[in-house]
Amino acid sequence: MIVDKERIVKEYLPLIVKLARDLKITLPYNVELDDLIQEGVIALLQTVEKYNPKMGASFKTYAYTRIRGAMLDYLRKLDFLPKTVRQEIKKLEAAILKFHEENGKFPTFEELADALDLTVDEVKSLYSDLQVKQFLSLDSYLIDVRSGDVLEFQVSSEDDVREKVKKELLYEKLRESINKLSDREKIILSLRFEHELSLKEIAAVLGVTESRVSQLLTIVLSKLRRMLEE
Repeated sequence: MIVDKERIVKEYLPLIVKLARDLKITLPYNVELDDLIQEGVIALLQTVEKYNPKMGASFKTYAYTRIRGAMLDYLRKLDFLPKTVRQEIKKLEAAILKFHEENGKFPTFEELADALDLTVDEVKSLYSDLQVKQFLSLDSYLIDVRSGDVLEFQVSSEDDVREKVKKELLYEKLRESINKLSDREKIILSLRFEHELSLKEIAAVLGVTESRVSQLLTIVLSKLRRMLEE
């Protein structure tokens, strides 16, 4: 069967651009929108070659998964956060969670600066990096697991088998960890990663400020990371 790849690219280009723009909002300035779009187009063309309707998933579902996954893979490979910054981010995340558990509220940048012996501007910069890191690390995994068997059409090697088992075990632990969250925390997680609402849209649903949603999401993702590392 001959597939009109040019027609498919034209049809799905708006989706690719939307996905790229949604990701770009959360990323540093040095990540180019065009590069994300290019990765999406390449993934779409690969999807055309690999898609098998007998697996049960629609082409649109499979294409969405592959396009988004390719963009996230590209971002992970960029490794735009130096090792020293990643270490500082981990300290910041731990400090935020510790303060929240001890005081029942999200710390101010001033309180975090005192706790970490940093300037307020340094804390703000690290907090921005933390949000990007949390988004990429969890969303890149959720995009793999939430589509179930859409991802793996065939297992071609022993390494693939090990990787698939590893993902399944991690997914099970992730599922168990999510079940330990409060109902409000589960709702926030679902709105952000399942329904893919923006922070502004989630704020409207919950009746709080966008800043508050950002704080709540940071706490939820920090809790999940800690549970997954236990």
